[in-house]
Amino acid sequence: MRAAVDKVIDTQHANIAAAAELVAAALLDDGVIQMFGTGHSRTFAQEVVGRAGGLIPANAMAVKDLVMYGDTPPGEILDPHLERDPALAARILALSDVRPADVFIIGSNSGGNGTVVEFARLVKERGHRVVAVTSLDHSRRITSRHPSGLRLFELADVVIDNGGVFGDAALELPSGKRIGATSSLTSVLIAQLLVAEVCGLLLRRQADVPVFVSANVPGGDEHNERVIAHYAGRVRLGEP
Repeated sequence: MRAAVDKVIDTQHANIAAAAELVAAALLDDGVIQMFGTGHSRTFAQEVVGRAGGLIPANAMAVKDLVMYGDTPPGEILDPHLERDPALAARILALSDVRPADVFIIGSNSGGNGTVVEFARLVKERGHRVVAVTSLDHSRRITSRHPSGLRLFELADVVIDNGGVFGDAALELPSGKRIGATSSLTSVLIAQLLVAEVCGLLLRRQADVPVFVSANVPGGDEHNERVIAHYAGRVRLGEP
């Protein structure tokens, strides 16, 4: 696990800086960060969206949006293999207020499931910049489940390698099986490094830095509500 963290710190600074440039440019153009992931890759979005110290103009999309904001019955999204279906991507995108200036950050450890690849393909087709957070070690060793044969990293403008090992789990047991998932840990690190880099760029350009204040400190709710009002309908705060 420590090796994966060290790999991100030692090798991904330039990629995180490049991603931050895309994000800062979008925010300066009144865009929103649109984040997407399936399965445990959703935790990457949760580390940025709607949390203390996170960027306010950031919106998370997920498969559950089909139920929460659409008319899909809950039972239809309970299949863990549903993320392999490319057709979900367009349905999820249609439920959000996406505008031309928005930038997309897509997290997927494997980078090969149909929904994630199709999601990236669609937003690229619509002219958006895409940042991928993925395990290159894993993704380069798999066959894509998307009809195009492409993997997420092959569609992105900037690729941030999460340093994860093939199969994600790092610590081998006597049976040969493994525990200790690397991608969740390093994705949290990448999210925080990226937010810090974006805020630094905004400060250097003498722009406002729209970040959440904890709702559990005096004045936090009032501050957050004032800033969120500017992005009304574009940013979902999610569930408690």
